Amino acid sequence: MRKHFPVHPKLGRRTIVMAPISFLSNGIVSWGLIRLRGISRRVSMMCSVVTTSVTMAGQGGRVGDKAQYRGQIEKLLGSHALHGSESLCKLLRYLADHAWDHPGTSPKEYQIATEVFGRQSNFDPHLDSTVRVQAGRLRGKLAEYYATEGAEDAILVDFPRGTYALAFHERPAGAGRNHGGTAHGSTEGAQPRKWLTAVILFCVALSAVVAVATDRFLNRRTAEARLTSDTSNVPVAFHVFWRGFLTGPQEPWVIFSNAAFVGRPYVGMRYYNRSKDSGAVILDHYTGVGEVLAVHALDNVFQKLRQQIRVKRGSLFSLDDAKNNDLIFIGSPSENLTLLELPNTQQFVFKQIISGPRMGTMEIINSHPESGEPKEFFPTLPDQTLAEDYSIIALKRGLNPAHSVLILAGATTIGTQAAVEYVCQQDSLEQLLLRLSVSNSGELKPFEAVIRVKVARGVPVGSELVALRKEPS
Repeated sequence: MRKHFPVHPKLGRRTIVMAPISFLSNGIVSWGLIRLRGISRRVSMMCSVVTTSVTMAGQGGRVGDKAQYRGQIEKLLGSHALHGSESLCKLLRYLADHAWDHPGTSPKEYQIATEVFGRQSNFDPHLDSTVRVQAGRLRGKLAEYYATEGAEDAILVDFPRGTYALAFHERPAGAGRNHGGTAHGSTEGAQPRKWLTAVILFCVALSAVVAVATDRFLNRRTAEARLTSDTSNVPVAFHVFWRGFLTGPQEPWVIFSNAAFVGRPYVGMRYYNRSKDSGAVILDHYTGVGEVLAVHALDNVFQKLRQQIRVKRGSLFSLDDAKNNDLIFIGSPSENLTLLELPNTQQFVFKQIISGPRMGTMEIINSHPESGEPKEFFPTLPDQTLAEDYSIIALKRGLNPAHSVLILAGATTIGTQAAVEYVCQQDSLEQLLLRLSVSNSGELKPFEAVIRVKVARGVPVGSELVALRKEPS
């Protein structure tokens, strides 16, 4: 089924395609959410001179040129712009090698996915946008490098849109860099040119900072005004709880868990075990029934609040995505593995039981029990019909403190569904805000909470807040 979101005045229309949903006997759902269309901003460098193109495709590359090009690639790999981005460095090196070994040709998306990012042979670019996303990020990093530390480099590495082929350009003498000279006049003019270049670069950088700050400020004010005027019929509790995810410069990411499995549904499927399944084909496109219904519940709430959400499965999420976005995680760290690398819960912690009748299942550890609270929260025994589960609802600051991370996760997939529904329903949301002492005009601070979930016939039928911790001011 195809779902079209409303047109945003700045972002344009986005289309989300939901692949067919297959319900399996073990309560697992296979599905995909792919963002096919969006508007991205491109950082472009403005040059006052016309550069001479010396691409590998056009000349085949002389030996001297290749040595210069390789040196430039190594310089890029060691730059501040690409520091810490291992995946982008790997992609850049691969594309450079391909340009030298196969001049005039562009590698295929399938090649990059399997040879650079380790995707399986059944990789489908329609379902997995990793290559396109990483290519876009690399283009941005190249632009960032040449606008700052590489502003005077003699060799320009270009990554044009619409292709996966790199192009190399030599910057003409005197364009953006000072070659110096032996003549007295050249020496006299060098210093003023350096000062002029420095002033121009400073002005450009300052203008960019002011533009970004102004854009974010205006976006936030516009979003707040839009929320006030367009959602006046939405209960106040929704505005208070979700405000931090509604006024940012970009839509929040919703990251749902999809654990690694081996086997097939018709012959038996189980969680991947690193020690036993090193050579097995890993299936990472399955998720729980609760996660599917949770995404649906969140989508409904954000539609009422006139905000779009971007949905991504956990196995495709990267730490680079976490730095500049507000995030909503659906599912526990046992399946949403990215949570293990982000600021996580500290008062209430998920732990897998490794022995006894509950072996393999998840429990919630109460790190500092208060009076009357248990040290552990257990769901129903695995060999019995699920009647009770426990879930965590936690609001944390992100890797970038300016952004928020909301964790909604249960010990089972049904508990995850209940955690999301708890913050998507007016009555329960009002109870939570009351316990947090947040007024209608107040600001929601980081917190961690545990809810007890009653389950009947595989459906959460009631939730109760049983433990709460507020982060100290």
